[in-house]
Amino acid sequence: MTDQYRITLAQLNPTVGDLAGNAAKALEAWRKGRDAGAQMVALPEMFITGYQTQDLIRRKGFILDAVAVIEGLAAECADGPILMIGGPAIEGAKLHNSYYLLKEGRIAGRADKFFLPNYNVFDEVRLFSRGAIQGPFATGGPRIGTPICEDAWYPDVAEAQVESGAEVLLVPNGSPYFRDKFAVRLNNMVARVVENDVPLIYLNMVGGQDDQFFDGGSFVLNRGGALALQMPLGEEAVAHVDLIRGDAGWVAQEGACAAHPDSFEQDYRAMVETLRDYCRKTGFEQVLLGLSGGIDSAIVAVIAADALGPDNVRCVMLPSKYTSQASLDDAQKVVNGLGCAYDTVPIAGPVDAVGDALAALFEGHAPDLTEENIQSRMRGLLLMAQSNKFGEMLLTTGNKSEVAVGYATIYGDMSGGYNPIKDLYKTRVFDICRWRNANHRPWMKAPAGEMIPVAIIDKPPSAELRPDQRDDDSLPPYEILDGILTMLVDEEASVADCVAAGYERETVKRVEHLIYISEYKRFQSAPGTRLSSRAFWLDRRYPIVNRWRDPS
Repeated sequence: MTDQYRITLAQLNPTVGDLAGNAAKALEAWRKGRDAGAQMVALPEMFITGYQTQDLIRRKGFILDAVAVIEGLAAECADGPILMIGGPAIEGAKLHNSYYLLKEGRIAGRADKFFLPNYNVFDEVRLFSRGAIQGPFATGGPRIGTPICEDAWYPDVAEAQVESGAEVLLVPNGSPYFRDKFAVRLNNMVARVVENDVPLIYLNMVGGQDDQFFDGGSFVLNRGGALALQMPLGEEAVAHVDLIRGDAGWVAQEGACAAHPDSFEQDYRAMVETLRDYCRKTGFEQVLLGLSGGIDSAIVAVIAADALGPDNVRCVMLPSKYTSQASLDDAQKVVNGLGCAYDTVPIAGPVDAVGDALAALFEGHAPDLTEENIQSRMRGLLLMAQSNKFGEMLLTTGNKSEVAVGYATIYGDMSGGYNPIKDLYKTRVFDICRWRNANHRPWMKAPAGEMIPVAIIDKPPSAELRPDQRDDDSLPPYEILDGILTMLVDEEASVADCVAAGYERETVKRVEHLIYISEYKRFQSAPGTRLSSRAFWLDRRYPIVNRWRDPS
């Protein structure tokens, strides 16, 4: 047995369903490891299929194709280091989330996931069968145990594998981002290291898949929880970790430790990368959006330009008779700063035509929200027409505060294919805008500098659907609204809890009511970047029909 063992860690971005493309990525990483003298190359959980597959993994043909690709990969990697890769496995009537060891041209070993997560965005109990806890793999170097993702969040699997002889733990992950999650991961992995007194390698995938962002941030811990290596957040990377066997066992040699940015940058990067990957993986090269002169559409325009480049973003101003000159000027400043295409399509004529068409039916009824929504829906219609004509994906721009209380028009400003700020409360939208104005990074494709004019950030938010309209005419001030929403939505707090925190009961009850009656809108809304552990879609699943209200 060698006293030095090199493992190449491939923190890569798979595409769900692209079996051949994912295998090609794995093969390229294996070759890098081989050329660097590695004895093993490791990839994340379910890498061959991409993650999460949701119900696609229930298709038998897909499972069989995935296993066949793994077998083919084993043959291609026969002469060189061991390759470890995640993928599905069928065992009789059972389907497993598994981790394969490929060696000497064949599948030489397999571990099956034991703890199947069934919360937040995960439905693995529905999709997979629990496997037996496997003993460690013999590698010619350290005996390696492989708790798969959730398996490492509890003591049982790691403890059983170490008791069976594992000298190092390798944890393959498909762990999606939510704000401040890295500290949670690290604390849990330190616990496993301290409990078992062995080094641990945490390997996470990276990239966007629908609403989820897999943020990488892979790391290596030595005994006592000492950090030996830390890979970057948010980007593909390959790193080599050298394990040296001494009198006390195996120790990971110290390597580079990438610095992790603050939560504003992490959120912003998640929005950029998920939009970038959503477009790349679905085949869209260009996007368009309605630019109103307000803060939400401005930040979405900047996110899109950072993700795809300004040449692939087109902004459209759709002014009505209520659109102010200030809004026109502010929108122009945004596109001037970004350098993206800009068109103007006035809606006053089409809106008047709809009014004329409905005049006889509406006679005797005073103008109300109906007429305001016609404006919004006309904008949606005109934007979708352009999307169809030019093959650009329409972005929608509603923040989490609006999505929560239904302050958006279904089939109007909710029209679109993706919403990068869907899980960003309005107060945080302001913070993110200020952060982006002050910061620029190499992964941003738009220019540096003040992309969102200060005038947009400072002016009172308004949908401009009637004279002198302001959001706080219809809603509590956003600092109050977002505080209540954080408690009711993110924390599942009661009305009484909100009142105890200092909010007026009448306001809380009104917000609670708006949340519940807007469920049908969210059910039909575009997907968008998940930034919290209580994002609207898979994290929070409520019935559309619901007569219950909190009596507290």
